[in-house]
Amino acid sequence: MEGSECAAEDSGSAPRTTENRESSREACDLKQESILGGNEVKSTAVVKYSAAPPPAAYARLQEKTDLKLPPANWLRGISQLGQLGATSLGTSKKSKPFSSFGMAYDFIDCIGDDVDVVSDSENIKKLLKIPYSKSHVSMGVHRVGRTLLLDELDIQELFMTSSQTGDWNWLKELYQRLVDPKWQRKKKSREQFYQKAILSKFLYYSINGDCGAEPVPTPIAQPTDTQSEENPIAVEESSWPAPLRTPASVSEDGHPQEQGLKNDFVRNILWTFEDIHMLVGSNMPIFGGGKYPAVSLRLRDSNKPINILTGIDYWLDNLMCNVPELVMCFHVNGIVQRYEMIKTEDIPNLDNSSFSTKVVKDIAQNILSFLKANCTKEGHTYWLFKASGSDIVKLYDLTTLCEETTEDKYQNPFTMPVAVLLYKVASNMMMKKVQNRKHYGIIRTLLLNCIKILDKERHPQFVQIIASANYMISELFQLDEPPKQDENASNLNENSDSYSEDEDLPEDSDENGSFSNGSDPSDDNKAVAVIKSVGELSVPEKYKSIHQIRPSCAFPVCHDTEERCRVVLNYVLEGLKAVDGSIKKESDLPAADPNIPIPLKYAEESECTSHKTLKQIALFLDKVGPTDKTVKLPSQSGMIPDTWQYQMKLNLIFKASRAYFVLSGAATTLQKYGRALRYIKLALQSLDAYCCLINNLSPEVLFFLSQCLTLNGDIQLMLAQNASNRAAYQEEYSYQTREDQEILHSLHRESSCQAFSWATELYMDLEYHLSVSCRCYEAANELLRSCDQHVHIMKQQTQVLKRLGNSRNEVGVFYMNQAAAVQTEGTASKGITMVEQELWKKSFSYFEKGIQDFETIDDETNAALLLCNTGRLMRLCAQAHAPTGSHLKRGEFSPEEAMYYNKAVDYYLKAMRSLIGWEKHPAVWDSVKWELSTTYFSMATLEQDYAPLSRKAQEQIEREVADSMMKSLKYCDIHTESARQPLCQYRAATIHHRLASMYHNSLRNQVGDDHFRKQHRSLADLHYNKAVKLFLLLKDAPCELLRVQLERVAYSEFQMANQISNASKQKTLSGALDIIINSEYSFQLIQSELSCAQALQGNCQARQDMSENDSSSLNEEEIISLVNMFEARLSFLLFQLIKLLTSKRKSSGISDDRIILKNYKYAYSTLLRATADKDTPLMRRVEVILNLLKQLSSKSSVDEGGSV
Repeated sequence: MEGSECAAEDSGSAPRTTENRESSREACDLKQESILGGNEVKSTAVVKYSAAPPPAAYARLQEKTDLKLPPANWLRGISQLGQLGATSLGTSKKSKPFSSFGMAYDFIDCIGDDVDVVSDSENIKKLLKIPYSKSHVSMGVHRVGRTLLLDELDIQELFMTSSQTGDWNWLKELYQRLVDPKWQRKKKSREQFYQKAILSKFLYYSINGDCGAEPVPTPIAQPTDTQSEENPIAVEESSWPAPLRTPASVSEDGHPQEQGLKNDFVRNILWTFEDIHMLVGSNMPIFGGGKYPAVSLRLRDSNKPINILTGIDYWLDNLMCNVPELVMCFHVNGIVQRYEMIKTEDIPNLDNSSFSTKVVKDIAQNILSFLKANCTKEGHTYWLFKASGSDIVKLYDLTTLCEETTEDKYQNPFTMPVAVLLYKVASNMMMKKVQNRKHYGIIRTLLLNCIKILDKERHPQFVQIIASANYMISELFQLDEPPKQDENASNLNENSDSYSEDEDLPEDSDENGSFSNGSDPSDDNKAVAVIKSVGELSVPEKYKSIHQIRPSCAFPVCHDTEERCRVVLNYVLEGLKAVDGSIKKESDLPAADPNIPIPLKYAEESECTSHKTLKQIALFLDKVGPTDKTVKLPSQSGMIPDTWQYQMKLNLIFKASRAYFVLSGAATTLQKYGRALRYIKLALQSLDAYCCLINNLSPEVLFFLSQCLTLNGDIQLMLAQNASNRAAYQEEYSYQTREDQEILHSLHRESSCQAFSWATELYMDLEYHLSVSCRCYEAANELLRSCDQHVHIMKQQTQVLKRLGNSRNEVGVFYMNQAAAVQTEGTASKGITMVEQELWKKSFSYFEKGIQDFETIDDETNAALLLCNTGRLMRLCAQAHAPTGSHLKRGEFSPEEAMYYNKAVDYYLKAMRSLIGWEKHPAVWDSVKWELSTTYFSMATLEQDYAPLSRKAQEQIEREVADSMMKSLKYCDIHTESARQPLCQYRAATIHHRLASMYHNSLRNQVGDDHFRKQHRSLADLHYNKAVKLFLLLKDAPCELLRVQLERVAYSEFQMANQISNASKQKTLSGALDIIINSEYSFQLIQSELSCAQALQGNCQARQDMSENDSSSLNEEEIISLVNMFEARLSFLLFQLIKLLTSKRKSSGISDDRIILKNYKYAYSTLLRATADKDTPLMRRVEVILNLLKQLSSKSSVDEGGSV
């Protein structure tokens, strides 16, 4: 086997600085693997740190050299032996207290997960020799994650310290009660001092390089009992300090020297013994020599043979340090006799000291299993004790016993170092939390135990750790991700860890954690666990079944967002309490009374203006950029910038704001808008306090502030749209938890928290909510514009601009509806008021800005909708400008009306150009087309009905009306099947009807120019025919269809008036009668509607429902008027036809004329009889008309005496 010693780069002892230790770690990660004892034991060692120089060749002393005489270099600092005093006594040097903590601090990456044990090599050897040794064992055990920290508890020195300071009296009393009632201090013998002295001189001789080293001129006297305590060789500096009552705060670089927890070992080694990973500290001197690059030197008395304990000791030292060979120097009474070289793998086979390496391996595995299974509570100090000459090993929980014995549970000096180590391990794992989220549960458990140990009232110097631990736990919860459903996940329990005493114990362990190996707990009810006989440790896999490397440490699962955020806020509050409690100021605010709500004196805003908002946002934007290098003044609460309190409170406040933001978003999703507004108010108050503390705002903060303002705008907009639930929202908004009150109290220490009061109030005013929503989006947009234009910033800005455009549309519609309400109330009759004009201006301004917002983000669809609304506003303005004549009658179509209607047309056309085509958004495209058609139709109808004859000629008006009507018809889609198709068909039929009526009227009033008369006649016929066809398709416009037919009859009568010959008159009258006969369908629809109305007369509720839901219900007055006109026109046509046929003398078909004449006479007489009675019901009159039309359509002959 070959091995090498890794040393520091310089020739001397490496200084104990973090930089050198780090560089040494990089240089010393050398790995050697040893397989010893016929493949029985596997050993791997990696030197993590070494302060010793490369091994120098040892000086082989001449025979008969007297080791009782000191060499000239004795007790001088020599690099090969490490620092002065560190290795001067070789491997017999005692471990310093907290030595394992010093190593753990230096190699924090290994703690908690990778390493099973951290300890001095001397402690490891002592444990592995328990079955072979009658010596006492006293060790302190601490658990950090899966790692156990072992330190020697020197009872002799511990109780000597206790007698002087009284700090350990409780443990001394416990020891006397449980172990040795008659404890007395045992003094070291002169033989022990003698052996240490000659070992020290031997090592200095060996490093001297001169085999004939001469002794000093004046030999020192042999130590005596009185001199021994003053001799630096015999007794070292007292290694047990008083309990750490006031240790310094954790240093920035993580180096623990300030707390007296140093790593004073010459080398630190990551040793893997079989499946056990250990971080050990060793001070064994290593030399070069022989054919191996490293050897260890041992001094042995030839009169005393090597025993098994010495063999195990030498073997384990060489394994841990990767030393392949042992050089043994034998002496008699200090006189060197000879040297012997032994390979490390041969040490277990030496005479008188042979042992089984497999048994040592079993001992190691069993001891580790025993400790892991019973040392379960992080933060507790366990005591592993075996009395001298005893075979029983007991494990006590000193923390629990201390609490039972004394009122002060903090007398345990290990409490503070353990807390600091728990915090450091968790902090180190937190830095890697993104790479490995499976450690979240472990981190939380470490931090909870750290907080549980510390008390901010008793240990104010640890307030930083308490605050930071609470903040780190809050950081573990991902606020913005949905909770994962895990049925097997443990419920949230903030006061217990995942592998505490509440866990299910292994099957083969009893209730109090001791092994089911036959031990009786009644033997010592104070012990956590007992090993009845050390011989059990040699049994292979005796405790294998309970060797839990790491129990499951699941991270708590929150079942909803609110629960997760509430947990976060609880930790944030604890952190804020710790920070606020550490700030001393005479004018400190009084503590908040949880039973009294904190008064929030917000100034009432009589008028909401955007100027104040933009001014406030400008103040925040002024803080963007590099920090101003001016005098940094304390905060309102007295915090000084760049202190830990300052930075920690910033982090906690920002975390609180994020939690409240997520809570607000969740409440918004649930449509709990009052609760959502309360949460976003707290989020913005947190950000206000944050901005008051910091001089420069990072882009992250500005981005988050814009998100908060955006969400606040969403909530205000929803409140405006759901005004009916305002009372419920007010109740939700007014509620406040005790936790929220205390957090707000902490925020008020730094700020008045009123910077965003303009945005977070709940009023009963629709206009307020709409305008505040708009202002929030404007402020968010301003903040985003100040940030660097990264992809996520641009995406957020697009969303904000879309929301801003939508909000401005809502405000514009609100003001437009207000203006319409003013106009409806009748104020327009007195002229257009200033209020109405102001409302128009506001509405137009918001629409215009909203269009710009959507055009900025290339949102053509929404831009088209806002253009459509602007067109609607122009139509409203046109309606308001309608002139009113005397007796409140409407006047002529005015130029102002035409102007606004044309503006509306322009906006609708612009909207269509914005959409480009139907394919992109069919619904919006159809809506814009319909509105455009409506505008043209309204303008044409008004100009036709209220013709401006005082300003324009009749012909010009007719051309303009025809042009507008045809444009309206162009954008009226009657062919595409949709919900709007019946409306389009009705609109188109109405347009044709109006055009036909206009040309009909033109024919009546036109004189001269036959060309125009002929053109108008053909156009009238064309539009009448198209109107009839469209009305026939509707099936719900019988009155309109009947009116068109009557106008066609009147048109025929007008044509007949200009005819001369009887034949042409008869032809025209016959055509008019055919039109009358074709009106049968209209009367059938009217009859059906009247029948339904009569059937429902007995049921008032049904009649009411019919009037509300049946859009095709008829107006009886209109029907009566049309029926009267129809009867008159039918009577006139029949009379004229009878008159023409009677006066006709000669005809080619006399028989046919006679039959037709009789038929006409009969119909005429029937009609006269039916109309003679003025009290005839409408239904009866309709039935008579239908019978007449059927008779006329069949042209059947009847007898003179027959009846219909």
